[in-house]
Amino acid sequence: MAWNEPGGGNNGKDPWGGKDQGPPDLDEALKKLQDRLSKLFGGKGSGGNSGKSGGDFQVGSSTLIAVAVLAVIIWGLFGFYQIDQQERAVVLRLGVYHATVMPGLRWNPPLVDEVQKINVTKVRSAHSRGQMLTEDENIVDVALSVQYTVNDPANFVLKVKSPELSLEHALESALRHVVGSSKMDQVITEGREEIAVATQMRLQAYLDTYQSGILVAKVNIEDAQAPSQVQDAFDDVTRAKEDRERLKNEAEAYANGIIPEARGAAQRQLEEAQAYQEQVIAEAEGEAQRFTQLLTEYKKAPEVTRERLYIDALQDFYSNSSKVMVDVDGGSNMMYLPLDKLMDKSSVKRTGSSQDVDIRELTDKVVEQLRRDSQSTRREGR
Repeated sequence: MAWNEPGGGNNGKDPWGGKDQGPPDLDEALKKLQDRLSKLFGGKGSGGNSGKSGGDFQVGSSTLIAVAVLAVIIWGLFGFYQIDQQERAVVLRLGVYHATVMPGLRWNPPLVDEVQKINVTKVRSAHSRGQMLTEDENIVDVALSVQYTVNDPANFVLKVKSPELSLEHALESALRHVVGSSKMDQVITEGREEIAVATQMRLQAYLDTYQSGILVAKVNIEDAQAPSQVQDAFDDVTRAKEDRERLKNEAEAYANGIIPEARGAAQRQLEEAQAYQEQVIAEAEGEAQRFTQLLTEYKKAPEVTRERLYIDALQDFYSNSSKVMVDVDGGSNMMYLPLDKLMDKSSVKRTGSSQDVDIRELTDKVVEQLRRDSQSTRREGR
C-alpha cells in the first residue's frame, strides 16, 4: 500500500516527516521584503499589523524612489573616463559614430555610448617576407618591415574591419608590384633604398584608398637575396661583377694617368715639329739670301768668289771628318792627313772663339801642301 493512500496508517504524513503545506503567500513575501527595505533606510516595519496597508505603500514608494535615484547616480558615475595625451577616443552612440574625443576628463552616458580609445602616437610595426618574380624573370627572396601610426582614429575603427590584416595584405601587394617592375640586380644590390621608397608610396596610396586611417612612417628592406637553392651561383656572379668593377676602376685610373702623359708627349712633338719647321724655313731663307748675295759678289769677282766657296766647302767637310785620304794626280802615293790629332794639338794651344781661325789656317795649310805635292809630282814626271 502506498504511503499516501487512505488507511495507510501514516496519519497523513509523508515518510520524510513533512506536513501538508499549501503554496507560498505572495503578499506575505512582499510584506517581508518591504520591512527589510524600510529597516535598511531607517523606516519602521509593519509590526505584524496588516491593517495599515496605506502606510506600508507609502514606505515602499519612497524606498523605490531612493533606489532609483541611487541607481541614476551610480549610472552617471560610470560615465566618467580619462583620455591620455597620446590617445584619442571614438564615441559610438547606439552603434553609430558620434564624435572623436580629445585628451582630458570626459563623460558619456553609459550603456548608450560606446567609447574606444586609440593610441595615435604609438609606432606600430608589421613584417612581410616572400619570394617574388622580378622584371627580368628571376626569383628573389625579400623581407621587409613597415612602421606606421594611426592618424585617423574614426577610420581606423569603423572603415576597415581589421586594419592590421588589411595593412599586411596591402604591404605584400605593393612590394610585389615594385619588385616585379625592377631588375634583380637593383633589388639585391644598389636599388634597395629606391624600392623601399616606391613601396612606401604605393602602400600609402592603397591605405588611403581603403580609408584605413593608417599613416606609413618608414619601410625598410631588411633582406633581399636569391633563393637558397641558387645562392652559391649568385655569389659567384656577384664576385665576378665586383672583379669587373675593380678592373674597370684600375683601367680608368691607368687611363687617367697615361692619357695626360700621351697628350703632353704629343704636344711636345707638335711643338718640336713646329720649331723644326720654323728652323728649316729660316735656314732655307737664309741660304737663299746668302746665295743671292754670293751671286752678286760672284758677278763682281768670279775667281775670288769661286776660291772662297771652295775653301768654305773644304772647311765644312773637314770639320765633320777626323781623317782625310788624298789621291795625288800622276802618282801612286796616297796622302793621309790625321786631322783629329791636328785638331787635338790645336785645341790644347787655343780655345774659345779662335777655333774657327785654326780651322781656316789648317785648311790653308792643307791646300798649300796639296799644291806642293802636285808640283813635285809634275817635276818627277818630266
